[in-house]
Amino acid sequence: MSFQPVFAEFWEKVKESIADKTYAKLTLAKTIGDTELKNIYVRPVLNDGVFSLSVTARYKTEEIESFHSLDEAFIVLAPYMNNPFLTALLFTTENDITFKLNKKRVGSIIEQAPTFKNASDVILEMKEKGISI
Repeated sequence: MSFQPVFAEFWEKVKESIADKTYAKLTLAKTIGDTELKNIYVRPVLNDGVFSLSVTARYKTEEIESFHSLDEAFIVLAPYMNNPFLTALLFTTENDITFKLNKKRVGSIIEQAPTFKNASDVILEMKEKGISI
């Protein structure tokens, strides 16, 4: 069974959290073995009032940042699941949502109490200015 449908369901929760203005941050973590790529952080940014996502790939020796629309970010991030990452963590003000791959590479989504009390600064700014996606 492929984990992609479960990851797509997880990504819908990412989109909902941004639309609901509860998004705090997203991290891809827990690699398989010792890899060059350590983790990926996804943060919202506003450039001249235009919303996009900053995707920062942290390697052992450098960081590479790129900017994408919400839909582009899914296309960029999806291939990293299972190679090398086993976990994606979405932090919102309502709950922490974790997408996990088990040893058999079956995806699951787990919701827990929120870690963050406030949404990201950019999301709060969007809320204040009435900017929607």
